[in-house]
Amino acid sequence: MTKKVRDMGMIIGMLPVGEKNCITDVKGVQVGHVTLDEVINDKGAYACTGVTAILPHGGNLFQQKVTGASYVLNGFGKTTGLVQVNELGVIESPIMLTNTFGVPAVTQGTLQYMLDTNLEIGDTTGTINLVVGECNDSYLNSIRACPVTPQHAIEAIHNASENSAQEGAVGAGKGMVCFGYKGGIGSSSRIVTVAHEEIQIQYTVGCLVLTNFGQRTEFFTERFPVESSEDQSVVSPTDGSIIIVLATDAPLSSRQLTRVIKRCGIGLGRTGSHFSHGSGDIVIGFTTAHRIAHHSDSYLETRKQLREDHPIMNQLFTAAAEATEEAILNSLSQAQTTTGRDGHVVEAYNFHN
Repeated sequence: MTKKVRDMGMIIGMLPVGEKNCITDVKGVQVGHVTLDEVINDKGAYACTGVTAILPHGGNLFQQKVTGASYVLNGFGKTTGLVQVNELGVIESPIMLTNTFGVPAVTQGTLQYMLDTNLEIGDTTGTINLVVGECNDSYLNSIRACPVTPQHAIEAIHNASENSAQEGAVGAGKGMVCFGYKGGIGSSSRIVTVAHEEIQIQYTVGCLVLTNFGQRTEFFTERFPVESSEDQSVVSPTDGSIIIVLATDAPLSSRQLTRVIKRCGIGLGRTGSHFSHGSGDIVIGFTTAHRIAHHSDSYLETRKQLREDHPIMNQLFTAAAEATEEAILNSLSQAQTTTGRDGHVVEAYNFHN
């Protein structure tokens, strides 16, 4: 049975983790997967891929938006929706992850889901901004066959729950390769605390990653020793990518949130990545502290946000870095050896404990 690295005695960073050590430790956040692992046509094409949905809350995301932001560490990637997220500072749909050629189908499926649950979109009100990220899983997945369909996106959204998210070779992570070993979905969380009027106030930071980056020689194996000395890994055919999704319940503006999610790059770098030329290293962040109503009669909005110069901001920076690093390691430790198209095999990284 696969374990998180913390269960093996590997403690990353200084801050405490949440109860589930998962992005769903942020109250209300839900994660759902659809995993494809099958021959898909008479020519032998093989689906080794999937879809992952992250819902900032379980309500109507279009009617009750959340504050959002994104940050590009290296822009070799194909995403939808991030231009408007950064312009308006809100997210109004599920955050969807899949393979590179699955982006159009997942966008269409997510659109259909949102249209079905919001009859006014595009009719009596404006359109909707959908957020989809991707990594290239073509070593294990017959990506040209485009096995992901719009229905898979809808199913992933319906499968979402506040339970501990499945990790490793599941959902969008089914066919991903990280540092030449089996990667995929990983998650972790951190708790930060601030003293206020003799009480302790806690905020949660949760991270979910889709890992598909790095060469074997880049991984810091001296920090994360492997159980076997046999080199059964593959060399990734591309520079790879990572999508990092960071959630928090800390009251932050979109600009402050951007400052926090930038620190995810520190956690990525601590594992050995240097943000390669052909790597799409992208962070998407949101805070559940604010619900932004789609309709309002008021011309004013009032919100609370943290002071920029309070020490809690440094704790949030630390939390973003630590949770990202541990989520990446969990994507490796939770993954299992996987066989994909043309008999390609990617071995799991067996951490020594």
